[in-house]
Amino acid sequence: MATIIAGRFDEQVAVDAAVCALRAAGFPAEHISSFYVAPAGQHARYSLGGDHDKSTGAEDTPKGTAAGTTTGGVIGAAIGAISTPLTGPIGAITGGLVGAHVGNLVGALGTMKDDTAAPDAPPIRHAGLMVAVCTPNDACRQRAASLLRSQGAASLELASGRIMNGDWQDFDPSAPPRLIDADRITLPSSGSPAG
Repeated sequence: MATIIAGRFDEQVAVDAAVCALRAAGFPAEHISSFYVAPAGQHARYSLGGDHDKSTGAEDTPKGTAAGTTTGGVIGAAIGAISTPLTGPIGAITGGLVGAHVGNLVGALGTMKDDTAAPDAPPIRHAGLMVAVCTPNDACRQRAASLLRSQGAASLELASGRIMNGDWQDFDPSAPPRLIDADRITLPSSGSPAG
């Protein structure tokens, strides 16, 4: 695996200019890749679509719906039982069913997590055109990052992977990017960069 520096661009003209600038700076054409990254959730990694087999924050939903259904059903049945002199026995049954339904909904919604509120949430890779280049050493990494930034890259990231014949073969669009600053590129102290 090689260390890759990648930049995100908004326009194809900027991508073409960045690729030309990298080639002019001595980076081999077969080690440069340019491609489009779709918005998060739209990478169709599963046959039904999406990037993951279940939504984030949905792991507690079955427990929440069960608790909500039970609580809502009991409360609804109790209210229905109180109204039995007016509604007859059907009031307790209807109250229980309506209460269970409302409790199920409230229980499911109560387990949802707000991913935007998490301060330790990993960064998101935004949609856009990417230019990536393999870099064999620190000097090349710094040069590539500075060059991509000077060509108008909206963001820069550091990753590890394989670019062969202009194709980043092991790129994972749903993996959180490791965003970097063009002025201070630091390699991770343990493990390899995420790609």
